[in-house]
Amino acid sequence: MNKLLTGLAVGVVLGILFAPDKGSATRQKIADQGRDIKDKFNDLVDDLMHKFDETIDDVAENAEEFADKAKATMASKV
Repeated sequence: MNKLLTGLAVGVVLGILFAPDKGSATRQKIADQGRDIKDKFNDLVDDLMHKFDETIDDVAENAEEFADKAKATMASKV
């Protein structure tokens, strides 16, 4: 995934550098593309963190259910 983002960023920068524009316009385009890539990356990280938090909650819930069943099983055998 990291290589894909790096390749994308390099391709965008090279495409902009070879486009026939003024230097100031080119720098602005590069800055805009950089912000767009940064925003997309931050969105990806936020989404992954949300999924990670959901997974942690699910694991904790399952562990609690398992512990309750184990306690009930042990209590019924005594």
